Amino acid sequence: MPFVSPVRVCSVLGAMLLAADGGTVALAQAPSSQPRVTLPPVIVTAPKEPTDVKDVPGSVTAVTSDTLAASGARIVSDVALLSPNTFFTEFTARKSSNPRFRGVGASPANPAVTTYYDGVPQLNVNSSSLELLDVSQIEFVRGPQSPLYGRNALGGIINVASSRPSLSGWTGSVMVPFGNVSAREVRGNVSGPVGERVGVGFAIGTQVRDGFTVNDLTGNDLDSREATFGKAQLLWTPAQNWEARVIFSAERDRDGDYALADLDLARTQPFHVQRDYEGYTHRDVTGTTVMLRGEGERVTFTSSTGFVSWKTEDATDLDYSPLPLATRNNREDDFQFTQEVRAASGVNAPVQLSDTMTMKWQAGVMFFTQGYEQVAVNTLAPFVLSPFLDFPVAQYSPDSALDDLGLGLFGQATLTLHEKLDFTLGARYDYEDREARLDSYYVPAIAAPSTVDDQRGYSNTSPQFAVGYRVRPEVMVYGSISEGFKAGGWNPASPVGNESYDEEHAWHLEGGVKGSFAGGKVFASAAAFNIDWIDLQFNVPNPLVPGQFYIANVGGAASRGVEFELKARAHSTTEIFGNLGFTKARFGSNTFSSGVDVSDNRVPNTPSYTATLGANLEGPVSDGITLFGRAEAVFYGEMEFDDANTARQEAYSLVNLRGGFRTRYFFADVWMKNAFDTRYVPVAFSYFGFAPSGFLAEVGRPRTFGVSAGVTF
Repeated sequence: MPFVSPVRVCSVLGAMLLAADGGTVALAQAPSSQPRVTLPPVIVTAPKEPTDVKDVPGSVTAVTSDTLAASGARIVSDVALLSPNTFFTEFTARKSSNPRFRGVGASPANPAVTTYYDGVPQLNVNSSSLELLDVSQIEFVRGPQSPLYGRNALGGIINVASSRPSLSGWTGSVMVPFGNVSAREVRGNVSGPVGERVGVGFAIGTQVRDGFTVNDLTGNDLDSREATFGKAQLLWTPAQNWEARVIFSAERDRDGDYALADLDLARTQPFHVQRDYEGYTHRDVTGTTVMLRGEGERVTFTSSTGFVSWKTEDATDLDYSPLPLATRNNREDDFQFTQEVRAASGVNAPVQLSDTMTMKWQAGVMFFTQGYEQVAVNTLAPFVLSPFLDFPVAQYSPDSALDDLGLGLFGQATLTLHEKLDFTLGARYDYEDREARLDSYYVPAIAAPSTVDDQRGYSNTSPQFAVGYRVRPEVMVYGSISEGFKAGGWNPASPVGNESYDEEHAWHLEGGVKGSFAGGKVFASAAAFNIDWIDLQFNVPNPLVPGQFYIANVGGAASRGVEFELKARAHSTTEIFGNLGFTKARFGSNTFSSGVDVSDNRVPNTPSYTATLGANLEGPVSDGITLFGRAEAVFYGEMEFDDANTARQEAYSLVNLRGGFRTRYFFADVWMKNAFDTRYVPVAFSYFGFAPSGFLAEVGRPRTFGVSAGVTF
C-alpha cells in the first residue's frame, strides 16, 4: 500500500511554513490595522457553565468557528485531527460515524462518546454526524464525563454549539464549492434582528457528489452522496438577564451503497468492487431544541429541552460478491425526548465563604425517554443456509422495539483558596428502565422463532474529584479521578442467551498542565492518563447472521497514554498548531471474546499514536484584499481491526491544503485533501463466510480537490 513517510510530509510542510514566513514579511509591509499578536481567549461550555479552557481540570480541545472556516470542515470528524488520541471509525454511509477517545468506543446504539448538539445528547450514533451549519464551536472533551452527563459519557463527549443569531445587524453569506468526482454544493446563511429583543437565523445547504468506488460488473459508481439540510433559530431576550432560544434543524440524506469489499481486495484493488446488487443508504433526521436561561446576581437558571427524531433505511449486497447469494434491507426509527433543568451560582459571582475561600456550584436533574424500532431482513438464496433448502429464505433478525426511560440527578462544587487552589467535587446518580420486545424468525418458518419480552432496570452513582493549582494566573497544574459508566441494556438481535448485557464501568486517573505562555502568544497543554475498564461492553460478531454484531461483556481492559497540544501565534499573520497523543490500550487478563482468550491483546480501532502539525497564514496584501492559507499533516500509528489482533492497518499519514483570498464582500479558495493520495484502510471488521480474508473493509477517502467561491455581507 502506498505510504507517505512522515519525513517527506514534514519536509513538504516545512517548506510551506518557510514560504509562509517569507509571506509574513511581505504581508507585514502592507497597510493593516493594529496586528493581533496574542491568541484570543477560548471559553468552553462542556462544564455546563461558560469556563475559560485554561481553568478546566481536564483535557478539552476547542475548535472555534474561525478554525472551522479555515479548515473547510463539513462534519465533526473533519476536525477530529485537531484532538489528540481521537479517532473516528466511519463508513461511506453517513449514519455510521463512531468516535473513539483514548481507545474508548462502543456500539452505535450505546455509545461511549456521546455527541451533543446545543446541549441535546444524540443517544444513537445514527444522528450524531450531521452537516455543520452555523456552528460557533466544537469541543472534544476526553475522559469520563459521567458525573455531569451520565450514561454514555464514559469516554468523553463532543459538544457542538450553534452560532447565536445577531441582534445588532443583518449578516449572511453564500458559498458554492465545486470539486472532483462531480462534487457540487451550495450553502447559505442569514441572521439578524426582527425587533429590539428578537433575532432570527436561517441556514440551508444542498450537496451531491459521485462515488469513489466503481462496481466493475455494471460500471456504476457505488458510494455516491446527496443531501439537503437546514437550520432555523429564534432568539428572544425579554429582559437584560433572560433569554429564550429555539433551534430547529433537519437533514435528508440519499446516499449510495456501502463501499465494502474483502480486505485483501480492498488493498490490492482499491475503489473497485464486483456486486450483482447495488443498494442505498437513506437517512432523515430532525431536531428541535428549546433553551431558557436566566442570570441572577446569586443564581443562574438553565433549562434545555430536546426532541430528536430520525429514521434510516439501507439495502446492500450482503455477500459483497458477483453472486446472487444474499441481500439485506434494514429499517430503523427512533424518537428521543430529553429535559434538563439546572441551577448554578451566579456568573462571575461565586459564593464568598471566607476572606480566602469562594465556591462555585451547580446542580440539576435530567430526564429522558427513547423509543427505538428496527426491522432487518436478510434475503438468502436457495442452498445458502443449507444444501437441503432449495428455496429462498427471509431471515428477520431483528424485528424489535426498545423503550428507555431515565432520570439523572447531579451536582458539582468547586472551592477556590487564595484564587490559586481549586478543589472540585461532583457526583451524579442515574436510574434507567429499559424494556425490550425482540423477535427473530424465518419466512418460511424453517426453525422455531426466538422471542424476548422483558424489562430491566439499572442504577449508578458516578463520583468525581479534581484539584487544580495555578502556578501563575495563566498556568494551571491539575489532577483528577472520576468514574464513568454505561448502562446495560438489550441487543436488538443476538444469539440465544445473549439478549441482554450488563453495565460497564471505568475509573479514570489524569494529571496535566495547561496554560498561556510567552505573553499570550502560546497555548500549550500536556496530560497523562490511566483508564481501567470493568465489565467491558464490546461488539462481537453474531455467528448466525452475516454482518451483524451484538454487545457482550467480555472482561476488562486498560488504556494508558499521554497527550500534548500546542498553538502559537508567531506573528499577527501566522499561527502554528500541533498535537501528539500516544495510547496503549490492551485487554486485561482472563478476558474472553466470542469464546477466545484475548488477554493482553490490543483494543481494536485504537491507533498507537496520533499527531497533527500545521499552520495558518492570513494577512492583507493591499487595501481590502486578504490572503489566507492553511496546511496540515496528520499521522496515525498502527492499529488492530479485531479483538484477536489478526488484521491491522499500518501507520499512515495525510496532508490537507487550502488557500485563497477574500475582500469585504467576496471570497474564493482552492483546497486539496489527502494531497499525496495515500492508500489506507481506516475501518475493517470480521466477516467470516462470504469474505475470503475473513474481513470486510472500506478504503479511506482518496485525494479530493476543488474550489470554493462566495459572498458575505
